[in-house]
Amino acid sequence: MRGKLCLLAGVCAVALSQPAFAQDAKPATTADTSGVQEIIVTAQRQAQRLQDVPIAVSAFNANALEKQQIKTTSDLQLSLPNVTFTKTNFTSSSFTIRGIGSLCVGESCEPSTAISLNDAPLSPSTRLFEGEFYDLAQIEVLRGPQGTLFGKNATGGVVNIHTAPPVLGKFEASADVEYGNYNDLRVKGMVNVPIGQDLAVRASGYYLRRDGYTTNLYDGSKIDGRNEYGLRGSLRWEPSSRTTFDLVGQYFRENDSRMRVQKQECQTDPTGILGCLNGSLGTGVTNANSTLGAVLTSKQFFAIEGLPSALALGSVYGPNAYGTAVNPTSVHQVYTGFDPRYYSVDTIIQGRLKQEIGDQFELHLDGNYEYTNVDSMQDYNNQVQDRSVIQSGLNGLYAIANNLAGIPAPTGAALAAYLKPVANALMPQGPGGPLCTSLPTASGTGVYGGNSVCSNVPLQFDRSDEVSNTWSSEAIFTSKFSGPFNFLLGGIYSHYKINYNDYFVNEFELDYFAGVAGTLGSLGGGGAPAYLATPFYDNNTNYYRTNSYGLFGEAYYKFNDKVKLTLGLRYNNDDKLVSAHTTTFNLPVAFSSTNNVSALTAAVPNAVQSGTFRALTGRAVLDWEITPNNLLYASYSRGYKAGGFNPPLSAADAGITVPTTFQPEFVNAFEIGSKNSFGNGQLQLNLTGFFYDYKDLQLSSIIARTSVDENVSAHVYGVEAEAVMRPIRQFTVNISASYLHTAVSQDEYLADPRDFGGGRSDAVIIKDLTNGSNCAVAPNTAGNAAGANAFVDTVNNIINAGGIPGVGAGAGLQGTTAFPAGGGIASTGAYSICAALQGVAAADGLAFDPKGITVYTSGIPVNIKGNQLPGAPNYKISIGAQYEIPLDRLVLTPRVDLHYTGESTGSIFNGPVNAVPSYIQINAQLQLDGPDHKWYIRAFVENLTNNNAITGEYVTDQSSGLFTNVFSLDPRRYGIGAGVKF
Repeated sequence: MRGKLCLLAGVCAVALSQPAFAQDAKPATTADTSGVQEIIVTAQRQAQRLQDVPIAVSAFNANALEKQQIKTTSDLQLSLPNVTFTKTNFTSSSFTIRGIGSLCVGESCEPSTAISLNDAPLSPSTRLFEGEFYDLAQIEVLRGPQGTLFGKNATGGVVNIHTAPPVLGKFEASADVEYGNYNDLRVKGMVNVPIGQDLAVRASGYYLRRDGYTTNLYDGSKIDGRNEYGLRGSLRWEPSSRTTFDLVGQYFRENDSRMRVQKQECQTDPTGILGCLNGSLGTGVTNANSTLGAVLTSKQFFAIEGLPSALALGSVYGPNAYGTAVNPTSVHQVYTGFDPRYYSVDTIIQGRLKQEIGDQFELHLDGNYEYTNVDSMQDYNNQVQDRSVIQSGLNGLYAIANNLAGIPAPTGAALAAYLKPVANALMPQGPGGPLCTSLPTASGTGVYGGNSVCSNVPLQFDRSDEVSNTWSSEAIFTSKFSGPFNFLLGGIYSHYKINYNDYFVNEFELDYFAGVAGTLGSLGGGGAPAYLATPFYDNNTNYYRTNSYGLFGEAYYKFNDKVKLTLGLRYNNDDKLVSAHTTTFNLPVAFSSTNNVSALTAAVPNAVQSGTFRALTGRAVLDWEITPNNLLYASYSRGYKAGGFNPPLSAADAGITVPTTFQPEFVNAFEIGSKNSFGNGQLQLNLTGFFYDYKDLQLSSIIARTSVDENVSAHVYGVEAEAVMRPIRQFTVNISASYLHTAVSQDEYLADPRDFGGGRSDAVIIKDLTNGSNCAVAPNTAGNAAGANAFVDTVNNIINAGGIPGVGAGAGLQGTTAFPAGGGIASTGAYSICAALQGVAAADGLAFDPKGITVYTSGIPVNIKGNQLPGAPNYKISIGAQYEIPLDRLVLTPRVDLHYTGESTGSIFNGPVNAVPSYIQINAQLQLDGPDHKWYIRAFVENLTNNNAITGEYVTDQSSGLFTNVFSLDPRRYGIGAGVKF
């Protein structure tokens, strides 16, 4: 019965106290127990020795996870060759394998690495990465394209997490508690109850509560804390020796101050045209004059729009409102006036039926359902504004709203009546009191509908809110013939739906503009007092769904006892539909309005896009068992990921051109490998080499406050080595090492958001005073910098004089200026209006250059051929060692793990500004186990050197100032733990 249970669970859980690869069966010989322990994996949908599987796969059982202090996915990536993990923008994450990760951002994007729970694919929105590992049997990580074995097609690989199944006929229970610095309390428990001989249930869970890792220097508070728990219930029923039914239900909930972004970095741009420069990342602050809020409330924009300059909050040529803010060097220190809020729920229900049909066939039927809900808010700029920079404008609004400015009737009374609701909403206690900012809500009313948060400083923050559900059904039919031929046939259907996904950005200046411009516009048009809806930026996908099905299979033929050929095929069909819109300041609505959804829907109808993506992929593997302990294999596989749709831009950005769709990506992967055991099992050594030809890699950047995805092609190659040594029973060493080379393989031209001038010294980068975005001006005769600068200066003079139709005079725009040396920008820059520049260039560009002037609304493209892919460090090394010291019936085990991750890049544009530094993490622990391992006590430390390791980066939009969000590992943790087993 024990062997049978092992097969059904996909693991053999002997749980010996040794870590690497979760080796977990019988020793190499019965006479000598010093050999490396084997592990049984289900990477090929059947129970096999890890060393017999011709796939690059690593695995960890529960004991290995504990010994190597792998509590989360972020910990898991440290011990794997050519694997990285990082959180990314918008509450998402990227598990990157061999340089292939989730570089595409958007609802219609799919992850490159498939995440499975008990072989069933999880939702792209799964919150699994936010919780802790608990009561697991095993984790398997398959590197390379998958599709002919697993239901979810993947270009990068598969992370397959196996929960511990109920054990028949045996009562079991365990409890663990851990306490550490940051007031960190972790509690885990499990109970397994047999009901008769053929039924058992298992319940497990964990609770985590800790103070924040990050100190907010603004008020001394601790943020980025945790308050979360997970629960799981499992049932196993074996009505006969040929039938097994499993049911699993899992629930996760979090409600705390988790930060989606740990830190922001910037090389301050004193001109304000860019916000942050392109030379390097640093601890400067964004120049607020580059942001949409500052632009729309500036004296220059008010003049352009014919609004009273007395109501403007500042000048784009004035002081930086973030200039007095602090950006500490530590990634675990910030300076913010808005505390983060994080709420997340994930519910998973799974059912599986395994039925043996005679002695030659086996059928698996699986059903999987997942519901996710995540809602988070965080300071958008991680800075605190200097209120004094905008105070004169606040005083002006209050004075006019209360008719204190000496404006004679009837004008003064009319202005007061229209502006008083704005002043009352933004400054309910007057210009010296708290300032109120919209809480972004789907109603679109914000602060003017009573949805606000108030503070003594102007606030800016964002909100990411998503609800989704997915379900899938899969069937696997396999043969168990005694002859040379066998097969596997499978089919899966999945439905993934996002009920709504909102991403909001707001700041006090946006509310101010919505109120002042909206109500003055209504006054001029003879309407009632009104504000512009929405008073914040809203990028909304209120419906997205994917219906997918895949048909897959493999055939196996053994030419003899040594050589086997595997051939696999898969057909994919992905049908997608997305309904989305982007809104900001779209129409005036009365202050009495409580819900603007219907009005917004009528004014800004959703853009509906749909399409079907199909592909035929497969793999071929030839493996040769040289000896029972030495295996060679060579494989080819083709991976596929469906294309999708870019979100619509807002009406204010109509002049910016971006692709509306992005293409599917494909990878042709070639791999050779060797799996070996030497010295009577005392050394296990696995080697792999691979080459990928990548077509239409999907990657994204933020343009006009919207994630825009494009395609490039790349080559990837590398080598991997994994070794476990156990020369004597008590001593175990595990080592993994990898080298990775990634490069864009052909001429590909993209615009770098950090440098719209494309590195050209004859270009001028423009900050558009109508929407906060950038464009670039360049002469069509290369090198004519004087002509380009003269053109911009001339157009700005025309704007100042009121010579552009529909544009008011008196903006006082200045001429072009050079960016600071060392800022990585060869171009000059200026504030202007891109649409006006386009018009003059078309009519009179030849007066400034013999070939004319071009205005690039989406930036000047640069060739990125040869550039390294993001999230793909060249080198990774992991070394761990432990020694079991017997003490009568007790065992004392010290263990140390060292992980090195080499340099990588955070952007396809590479360069020093995008460099992600290398880092080393050291973990150590000392554990005392009682007789028969029934109890333990442990002291531990993680990240011994307390490094500030960065795992990933993301560059924000130009209308936000081009600051860089960075994501990091946890700081040093230490503490004690104890556990007991029954």
